[in-house]
Amino acid sequence: MNTEIKYFKPAEAKRTLPLVKKIVSDILLTAKEIKLLAEEIDGESESDPRFVKLVNRLNSFLRELEEIGCFFKDPNFSVGLIDFPSIIDNKEVYLCWRSDEEDILYYHDINEGYQGRKLIPPEYFSDYFILRE
Repeated sequence: MNTEIKYFKPAEAKRTLPLVKKIVSDILLTAKEIKLLAEEIDGESESDPRFVKLVNRLNSFLRELEEIGCFFKDPNFSVGLIDFPSIIDNKEVYLCWRSDEEDILYYHDINEGYQGRKLIPPEYFSDYFILRE
């Protein structure tokens, strides 16, 4: 697993969005299947091969996102919240996207989370903008 952090420019993160949307859709669908199966087999989930297969599939989708360089941040698997590491105003931040949003428009400080979202300044959307560290 790659431990070096990839920092996304907003324009770069936007270019990954079609693939990220597909993976998030797969994650949410698989999580829903896991929840339904867990209710059906009530307590016997860890020994059920169908459950194990679904959990492995879910984990592979999560790894795909991490390979791209972004992170799934929805512990309930209900909305699909994705963070992309970035630098804005010389600070490490996360560009923040929810699966019910059309585009990546927000960011938050790494310690604030979703509630601290702010609009990404327009000048950061240029492909020619250089991340300042």
